[in-house]
Amino acid sequence: MPEATEAFDLGLPGAVDLSTRPVARVLLDSPLPQLDRLFDYGIPEELLAAAIPGVRVRVPLRSAGRVADGYLIELGVAGDYQGVLSEIEEVVSSVPVLTPEVWALARKAADRAAGNASDIVRLAVPKRAVRVEKAYLARGDDPQLPPVLARPIAGYPAGVIEGALASGSRLAVEAIPLVAEASVGVWVGHWAVTMAATAAATVAAGKTAILVVPDYRDQEQLTAALAGVVPIERIVRLDARQPNPERYRAFLRCLEPSGPLVIIGNRSAVYAPAAHLGLIALWDDGDPLHAEQLSPYVHARDAALLRQEQQGCALMFFGHSRSTEVERLVEVGWLTAVRTAPAVRPHIIPTSQMDSTDPLARQARIPTSAWREAKAGLEHGPVLVQVSRPGYAPRLACEDCRRSARCQRCEGPLGQKSATATPACSWCGALAVNWVCSNCEGTKLRLVGSGAGRTAEDLGRAFPGVRIIVADGERPILSVGPEPALVIATRGAEPIAAGGYRAVLLLDGESMVARESLRVGEDCLRWWSNASALAARRAPIVLVGVGGALATTLATWNQAEYARSELGDRRSLRFPPAVRVATLTGTIDAVADAIGAVEVEPLDVLGPVDTGGGSVRTIVRFDYNAGSTIASGLRAEVVRNATKRRRPVPGKGFAGPVPPSLKVRFDDVEPFLES
Repeated sequence: MPEATEAFDLGLPGAVDLSTRPVARVLLDSPLPQLDRLFDYGIPEELLAAAIPGVRVRVPLRSAGRVADGYLIELGVAGDYQGVLSEIEEVVSSVPVLTPEVWALARKAADRAAGNASDIVRLAVPKRAVRVEKAYLARGDDPQLPPVLARPIAGYPAGVIEGALASGSRLAVEAIPLVAEASVGVWVGHWAVTMAATAAATVAAGKTAILVVPDYRDQEQLTAALAGVVPIERIVRLDARQPNPERYRAFLRCLEPSGPLVIIGNRSAVYAPAAHLGLIALWDDGDPLHAEQLSPYVHARDAALLRQEQQGCALMFFGHSRSTEVERLVEVGWLTAVRTAPAVRPHIIPTSQMDSTDPLARQARIPTSAWREAKAGLEHGPVLVQVSRPGYAPRLACEDCRRSARCQRCEGPLGQKSATATPACSWCGALAVNWVCSNCEGTKLRLVGSGAGRTAEDLGRAFPGVRIIVADGERPILSVGPEPALVIATRGAEPIAAGGYRAVLLLDGESMVARESLRVGEDCLRWWSNASALAARRAPIVLVGVGGALATTLATWNQAEYARSELGDRRSLRFPPAVRVATLTGTIDAVADAIGAVEVEPLDVLGPVDTGGGSVRTIVRFDYNAGSTIASGLRAEVVRNATKRRRPVPGKGFAGPVPPSLKVRFDDVEPFLES
């Protein structure tokens, strides 16, 4: 949606003389789509000095006595407007928190996703903390930050990454699948060392680097890797887990002109202010934590692509496994692929699930080959066992009819967290006391599948005397020592082992692959690749119960080829990311009107599908070159729908606004994920 201005003719006393004073163009902090534009306000005499672009302001609205918060975007002239303007009531803070580059990014990203720029600004600019801001304003001269020396970036063709930094190029970098010692006794993934060295080279060149990772585990690794190459005074951490005062303090540091910084954080860090930006680097862009869950749902990868195009910095996507979105960008020439040397690829051993001839292997419910590799690895250090689910038994079933056990209160699936725990509903948490099967009236339950707890119990019997460590969402463990131990971890929760794991067992592969999802192959490869990269050099990695293309891809460590094949299949089926999609949800009339307003050919329309409650969902598929036109058209329909009002009811006056009955989400893959 293009920028627009609207003047408020309120007839207020003390009107602004438009010929002598500048006009403030203000973005209101409002989720209403009809207010997603710049509004003209006059600037009172006493606020002329403080009213500068980027500051927080408070302005009046049409209704008497109502005020709204906003940001002063720019100063200009009134143009052809001949009336009077209402004035800014207050400059809330003198700190210009919304910088020009962040505003430009927010506007561009919102237009691409048919959303509100203010929603993205809300992600980019933390809430104001008055005490923190006062301390920031009262500080003295900016301190002289220690210098940074560029370090060699090992493991890649000489000069490739350094040249991309100098020229502002875009790379898809295959991470080295090893662990490395960042400092004495501190081990991290080698990817963190590479990203830290890249950031150090950026800062040494006098520019700021933004490093975006999915979660706190990756942030801890990256922080440890940066500590050895960048002075701590130049490292800023922007994390949604931080208390707001701490986050706002870090945000204000990004505004300081004292020198280039390294900014690390989760997906919202891609919007951090950085006028002299030299690098944006994302780790593991296929992780769903990079997808924003708030409207307009802009993925960190897409925001990084837009910002790189606007500011001309280098852009790098690091990962052990390549997403289909990155593969598409490689195929169209927007990204250049950089691979590692074959000598550092992991040693993968695919094996079947049903070859357990050793009694201890049968007791652990793993193949004999996997049991032997684990036994040999435990003689030298820790062994990692990756499982798909936490808890003890992820699913329970009726002992008699084998039908899945459901909660008698909400029909949710029943599970069990430990061997002695009472079965409970996975949805509402209700205990399954006096449970009766709705199908056969049986009263006994049987375990279906194994969670981390049950796997630990079985392996403990198969490896008596060995220390067992369970790492999952309830028991977060970031690192383990070099001593022998069996580490049972759910996918994504694997700790870093000092020196690397001496063996890795990838269990539950069959159940992971059986999940009905458009991204099941990508996700499995990403989970297995990230776990494999935690192994020591030449340590065996046993993939249990998986064959075919996925096992071959992991064994040959050629994830890019799988992404290429997967993208080809999606292109023939017109599935994302081969094409863009938009999901329209609302009443059937609102959805039909929105589709009818889009004048683009060809346009694939799937639906409508009844979603309950009087709503339907329709999916629209289109080529990338039609994205801006479709986004603009659908955005106009969202605004029109939001501004509908009921007609006056005879004898009762105005009935009030109609709730919005249309929701649009771009690049939404959720309808393709589950059956």
